[in-house]
Amino acid sequence: MGWMVLTVALQPCWADAFVPADAGQVIETLPARGSHWLELRGLRQQVAAQPQALPPVLQLARRYIELGRVEADPRYFGYAEAALQPWLARQVADPEVLMLQATLLQNRHEFAPALALLERALALRPRLAQAWLTRAAILEVQGDYAAAGRSCLPLAKTAAPLVSAVCIDSVISLTGQGDAAYRQLQQALANADEASATDRQWAFTTLAEIAERNGDLAAAERHYRQALASAEANGYLLAAYADFLLDRQRYAEVVELLAEHTRADPLLLRLALAERYLPQADVAAHTDALQARFAALRMRGDSRHQADEARFLLHLRNQAGAAFELAQANWQIQREPRDARILLEAALAAGQAGPAVAPVLDFLERAGLQDSRLQPLIVKFGGEGV
Repeated sequence: MGWMVLTVALQPCWADAFVPADAGQVIETLPARGSHWLELRGLRQQVAAQPQALPPVLQLARRYIELGRVEADPRYFGYAEAALQPWLARQVADPEVLMLQATLLQNRHEFAPALALLERALALRPRLAQAWLTRAAILEVQGDYAAAGRSCLPLAKTAAPLVSAVCIDSVISLTGQGDAAYRQLQQALANADEASATDRQWAFTTLAEIAERNGDLAAAERHYRQALASAEANGYLLAAYADFLLDRQRYAEVVELLAEHTRADPLLLRLALAERYLPQADVAAHTDALQARFAALRMRGDSRHQADEARFLLHLRNQAGAAFELAQANWQIQREPRDARILLEAALAAGQAGPAVAPVLDFLERAGLQDSRLQPLIVKFGGEGV
């Protein structure tokens, strides 16, 4: 089966109606009717021909979710939910339906109800590998590494070896075992001749992130490039590599990487961060667009992109205090290394004393999380690193 990548999806959000100043201005580029359109039409026809059959619906919903992640296009997640809606309305206790519903909630960062649905799915089908995988992903994002690791264990018997390896090595790399995790995942990838292109891309992306945290920048770049060459890039990979390039001050490469991916707010943010340093860039227009999109999110009570909005406020609006408040709120929901980084950066810029970031520093110390990007920030707060 094809595995749905574990990373929390990066997707855009929409602001109020936008009226262009110039009638010739391009507002949106609609996708061409290419292979995806033909494929989806065929899947929809199968659903229409068998309205009471669940398998065609599941296949269509999975494909919508995959495309939503690859293309960073939120419409596909809406299409997936619409496809599942008749079955959700009937409260069908099917493990696959529950798992896909949980995946849609995960995408909205509604982690608690997503975990509850996954528990129900696994109670019905304990060997449902994708449910264990999604559960591990959510728990890792929340910083519950022990529980995430336990969710990876059943994959040794229910999933492909590379999938199992990526799951467990991703977790242990965040608990002070970065070098061991890197070596183990390298070996698993070397032995995964029959792995799918998307699984290999996921493994290369994870290797790149581990190497970057370990401070091996040459290996990190090599693995990011291998990931990009393995399969069509997804939003998570593009954002991670863009951050790597931003840290290296390779701004023109960020623009080249993301120029055609402005639909997703996290990618538009990284594009604008690079454009600050380049002549004849669209940084003003992109910054205004981000402002409107984040405002629309707040109006809807959507907290998915608080870390990105904090980064926007800190680096593009010079509002350190507001950035720190958002980063603190985000930390209550998710605790990935990048979440710790923006909180510490905003705290420094806002002149916050050590006690204000004590929960973050305590978490990093307890986990044993080692990240070369975080060490200088920790030292500035009087710590000695993790």
